[in-house]
Amino acid sequence: MRPIRPAIVYSFRRCPYAMRARLAICYSQVEVELREVVLKDKPTSLLAYSPKGTVPVLVTQDKKIIDQSRDIMQWALSQNDSNDWLRKNQPHLQTQISSLIDENDNEFKTILDKYKYADRHPEYTETEYREQGSHFLSQLELLLTLHSNLIGEEISLADIAIFPFIRQFVRVDKAWFEQSPYPKLRLWLTRHTSSALFTDIMYKYPQWLAGDKAVYFASK
Repeated sequence: MRPIRPAIVYSFRRCPYAMRARLAICYSQVEVELREVVLKDKPTSLLAYSPKGTVPVLVTQDKKIIDQSRDIMQWALSQNDSNDWLRKNQPHLQTQISSLIDENDNEFKTILDKYKYADRHPEYTETEYREQGSHFLSQLELLLTLHSNLIGEEISLADIAIFPFIRQFVRVDKAWFEQSPYPKLRLWLTRHTSSALFTDIMYKYPQWLAGDKAVYFASK
């Protein structure tokens, strides 16, 4: 029997912020109603909940609005984190996780946006933006020479929060990445993008329109 008012998540399939929110929700097996958004045709209900109009946005059962992807991930994992992505009893690792995600979301994401659209940001060339972003790739490569994932052998929140952005960076010039000096990073990215979890969250749902029958995400 379904809960009376499941949480609702507004998402956009290709957005890395939305990807990581869906990854956490799917992993945690928290059932939500998924509303797939077309960014050029945003539903009025999304804008009513979050006027900034970005995704993801989560509306909890008690109508609390969570419109930051990291907070949505925390919301999902607070309900079920069977493999301890949060490293609950290891404060030093929690600090490392938070620091890595901060760097991804701030410095690296800024460079990524300019790298994707270098013609709109002529201060540097595409190659120069790639070199700037490669400083973060080098940092991740070093971590991955020590263990299979960023914070250890097992997956943590850092891996899930970061790999959708590395995927986006790589897609600008796949040929460059394939011959780049980041073999561990290539293996790590392939492993995460080939996982059953990623395949599940990348299923292509139709655009949600008001009045549509509810689509339940992370159903088991």
